[in-house]
Amino acid sequence: MDEAPSPPPRPPRRAVVAAGLLAAGAAAAAGCDPLAPLEPGPGPGRLRIMVPTVAGGGYDFTARTLAVILRETGLAPDAEVFNLPGGAGTAALARLVHESGNDRLLLQMGLGVLGGVQATDTAVSVGQATPLARLIDEPEAVVVQAGSPYRTFGALVGAWRRGALAPGIGSHVGGPDHLALMLIAEAVGLVPRTLPHERFDGGGDLLAALLSRRVDFVVSGLSEYQHAVGAGELRVLAVTGPRRVEGVDAPTLREEGVDVEMTNWRGLLAPPGLGAERREDLVALLTRLHASQEWRRARRENGWSDSFLAGGRFARFLAAESRRVDALRRRLTGEGGGNA
Repeated sequence: MDEAPSPPPRPPRRAVVAAGLLAAGAAAAAGCDPLAPLEPGPGPGRLRIMVPTVAGGGYDFTARTLAVILRETGLAPDAEVFNLPGGAGTAALARLVHESGNDRLLLQMGLGVLGGVQATDTAVSVGQATPLARLIDEPEAVVVQAGSPYRTFGALVGAWRRGALAPGIGSHVGGPDHLALMLIAEAVGLVPRTLPHERFDGGGDLLAALLSRRVDFVVSGLSEYQHAVGAGELRVLAVTGPRRVEGVDAPTLREEGVDVEMTNWRGLLAPPGLGAERREDLVALLTRLHASQEWRRARRENGWSDSFLAGGRFARFLAAESRRVDALRRRLTGEGGGNA
């Protein structure tokens, strides 16, 4: 398979995206089957990163950035990405669990996959996979079209309370966009479980809905829309993290008097059944990635915070996070629990 050309030194965000998409196009042109199993084994080889959503969202962008840097640094020269959406992330998780012992397949996942597993009737759980590392976290953002009449978060909330606005999100029930929207609604005096909103399949569809004025505002991961914000197409009214984001002219929710603080995180899982040595090899690979200047640059350019957590520490985090997300989803929606 042809590799995508390495990006020039210090590429801007769009260059990284383009390089990742170019790699995906090369895979398709070479006739690669995204569902074809890979043969596990020692030594360097083709590493495939599976994205549990359609192209264009936060998982997809993170995975493609990751693959570009793995190739650029020589850590995994043949790293590539493919998408396997469905079942709120559970289709990809089931594929991962099915390929026990395969050390050439990774799943790009995060908070949304935990919520998806809990909100659906699925036979698989995150606990069946091999935890490798949490990589980054980022705030959610409340975003409007540049031409929106709502210039401040307070003005938007006033109209929202009057029932005049339709919000949109790009995640399923229990995903980061959904949880952030429900928490904000609760904090400003609305009833989360009866709140009208529209859900879309990922950030690309959500952006189209906002630009076409199908929805009045969206809650989404900030990095997905930084290019549109920078181009003057969108405006950020508030961010959900503990502090303002460098380069983004928007307050935190707490600065606006709303007692909500939330970040979304992303990490990687491997299939079950890996030997201890190969599991440690993969953790070491991601540890070297984390230490690279290329990854530090990508974090800075995309507004990602460093939340690296590897191996057993990541496994313990996943267990605690599964319990937290399940309790939060139940409280905000009144729905029952599922697998974790």
